[in-house]
Amino acid sequence: MPNGETIVALSTPPGESAIALIRLSGPDCSALGQAMSGRKSPLRPREAQFCKYLSAKDKLLDEVVLTYFGDGRSFTGEDVLEIACHGNPLIIQNILEDLLARGCRAAEPGEFTRTAFLNGKMDLSQAEAVADLIHARSERGIEAAQRQLHGSVGRKMSELTEKLLGVMAHLEAYIDFPEEDLPGEDQSGPAADLRALTLEIKALIETQHYNTLLHDGVKALIVGEPNVGKSSLINALVGSERSIVSEMPGTTRDYVSAFIMLDAWRIEILDTAGLHEAGDKIEQIGINHTIEQSETADSFLLVLDSAAPSPTLPPALMERMRPENTLVVENKTDLENSREMSNFLPDYRHIRLSLRQDNGVTALRQSWLELIESSLNFPQMGGVIVNARHAAALAEAVDCLELASEKLRDGELSELIAADLRDAVDSIGKVVGKVDNERMLDSLFKQFCIGK
Repeated sequence: MPNGETIVALSTPPGESAIALIRLSGPDCSALGQAMSGRKSPLRPREAQFCKYLSAKDKLLDEVVLTYFGDGRSFTGEDVLEIACHGNPLIIQNILEDLLARGCRAAEPGEFTRTAFLNGKMDLSQAEAVADLIHARSERGIEAAQRQLHGSVGRKMSELTEKLLGVMAHLEAYIDFPEEDLPGEDQSGPAADLRALTLEIKALIETQHYNTLLHDGVKALIVGEPNVGKSSLINALVGSERSIVSEMPGTTRDYVSAFIMLDAWRIEILDTAGLHEAGDKIEQIGINHTIEQSETADSFLLVLDSAAPSPTLPPALMERMRPENTLVVENKTDLENSREMSNFLPDYRHIRLSLRQDNGVTALRQSWLELIESSLNFPQMGGVIVNARHAAALAEAVDCLELASEKLRDGELSELIAADLRDAVDSIGKVVGKVDNERMLDSLFKQFCIGK
């Protein structure tokens, strides 16, 4: 924000509520707090104080609780004033209009967090974690956002930078001194260190996949022939009539999606068209959509009619379905001619149930959760997960390291190799914001909600 400005925004969602929070940040917070409360002395820092809110025209707007944070001991690193008022939208609007009339400026999306970043209160990865924490839709997402907010990504980048600086020091020693003057463990030179560091960064880039799972959820497809109980299964999992259930084959012509929570995971379930020889073009389009959706699916529930012959599945679908991501659900076990079908796809995990009798759904949930946990190999608590922006910066670092390794192998000048390594350090620094890129910051923070 421009120097000397005090910004203001509603920090709680719009609409009616018991309490609303209005936040100010800037040099006028102390004076504004004293003026609106009608006090003769300044507000005491870091102490909630109940008072009447008096407008600039000396009109009582509400009874509020004011909390003042001074001397930079705040979220933004500036003076901050928080106003807890009643959550009537009209009261909120009156207070905001009064603050604007007193010289405040309406905050832009993400401006509070951006100010905190610019004032060194957090690195850029922590600033991103603020938005991730707000938008997290699962316990796993909250855990990952909290780790990042507490500096897990920043600490990892510092660790990588220290290792890289060590390689640079090793390179200088290797170049400046003959091989026979180096200790035995240094005879291989910095090449081995560069390879190890490159592999470590590549492994970190791969964790971007988990970031997608945390934000979008696990995408699961319910597949199988017509009339095996796919729609009944999604209804049982969701707990409502999400999909039409009918004895007529081909009722589901296209996929139907719903979201559920499976322990700590957010699951998007797609009930797809039955896989069979299509009777018309519309059915065929639905089946084609099933194949297309399978290309981006993380998990599959393959539903079988345990009283019918084993199905023949499209090869394109079988290429995506594997023992580690597919649970075979043998339905209709209540029928007299039901049989156990473990010989069909014997390497896959099977579970038997009767959706008509509501028998076995709880066991299915547990078995499916175990399958998801084992197949995704999600990093344990404390593990670092990067997002797309982090991965792009780290990929630049990998390119620089591989270029340096190539030059080292070809015996090129140490100055050229060192230049590539410095570029790698700069790329790693982009993850935590050690770059001056105003356009990148604008693009990132405009995705935040106003008041954060």
